[in-house]
Amino acid sequence: MIVKNTYGTSVAFSVREFGVIPKEEFTGSALQRKKQTPEDKEKKKKEKKPAIDKLVKLRFLSRRSKQKIRKKLICFARCYKRLSFVTLTFLNKVTDKQGVDLLRKFIDNAKKRSENFQYIWVAERQTKNDAFKGNIHFHMITNKYWKIEKWWNYWLDLQQKNGIVPRDENYKPSSAFDVRQLNSNNIRSIASYVTKYVTKNNDKFDCQVWNCSRQVSELYTDFYTDSSFVDEFKKLDAILKEFEVKDFLNRPILNVKMINLNRQTLKLYKRLDEKNKAENISTKNV
Repeated sequence: MIVKNTYGTSVAFSVREFGVIPKEEFTGSALQRKKQTPEDKEKKKKEKKPAIDKLVKLRFLSRRSKQKIRKKLICFARCYKRLSFVTLTFLNKVTDKQGVDLLRKFIDNAKKRSENFQYIWVAERQTKNDAFKGNIHFHMITNKYWKIEKWWNYWLDLQQKNGIVPRDENYKPSSAFDVRQLNSNNIRSIASYVTKYVTKNNDKFDCQVWNCSRQVSELYTDFYTDSSFVDEFKKLDAILKEFEVKDFLNRPILNVKMINLNRQTLKLYKRLDEKNKAENISTKNV
């Protein structure tokens, strides 16, 4: 049996059943994607069908995307001692595309003024603001320390320069740029973000729904072991839940174990932390 592990989850599967032996110990990094050759790009260009009028297909966070964000976020947190949770909202009603365009401009400016700026952002719909109900807004986790007064004013000015003006000229809500500090060692606070803003997020948008910086995309999120690795969790009585996935003949093909993440169990993921810190991301805080 081979076991695929990520923070909080271990999945055991039979090589005989799947017929695949992993070539690398670590996986999940954008560095492992096959790079397109000029020939591939040209072929794709030729195969592209001419555009035709059709209904706009709205985007949402698929189950696969939610799992990917969870993995990237926890691995991101393991690389830094300090993280910030930022919420960006708008002064008036915006379209989804207007909103994400302003977010990109904001991020581009943060990159220019911050050394090694890393982030993950997710879009969400407003539900509590009756004036702008359904308005897009963004939650972002970054490795940056924000000077709130400076960046709050910049975010408001950026909106107004791009035509998003408040109905009242004196309207400058402090909540438009909200920052909370996160202790990256507190895995529960990171899990809370995943649960509240990712797992339960089923909103649909006419724009991209999430993204991350290049170095975050290059983080490795999974690693393969034999079953002896999971035995360590059994010794610590850290298996919260276990279940099997069966095929159409009712034969078990996967065994999934949900792991309690705490100080003791996190030590067992040390190899993943070291891989990411060594190869993909500088741990220097900004």
